[in-house]
Amino acid sequence: MISEEILKKIKPGAKVKVYEGKTPFAGLVIARKHGSEPGATFTVRTVLAGVGVEKVYPIHSPSIIKIEVSSSPKKVHRAKLYFVRKASASRIRQKLDVSM
Repeated sequence: MISEEILKKIKPGAKVKVYEGKTPFAGLVIARKHGSEPGATFTVRTVLAGVGVEKVYPIHSPSIIKIEVSSSPKKVHRAKLYFVRKASASRIRQKLDVSM
C-alpha cells in the first residue's frame, strides 16, 4: 500500500521510479486520474532506446512494491501533460522547469 505522503507527491510533472518487480520503471508522470478512489491510476512515460513507453499503474495495486519520487515540479499549468508525447526533451525541460 502506498502511503498518503507519497500519493500527494505523485502529480503531473513529477519524476518517479516505480518498483513492480526486480527492475524499476523510471519516468515522468503525465497524468493522474480519479483521485484516490479504488480505480485511481497514474501514467508514467519514458523514452527507452529511442521509443516512447508509457505505463498506467493503478494506485491501489498490490504488485507495486515501492515508489520513489525524485523530483516534484513547483507548478505545472496543465492537469494532463499529453503534449510531452510530441515534444523533444529540451522543450519538456523548458516547459516544466525540471531536469530530465
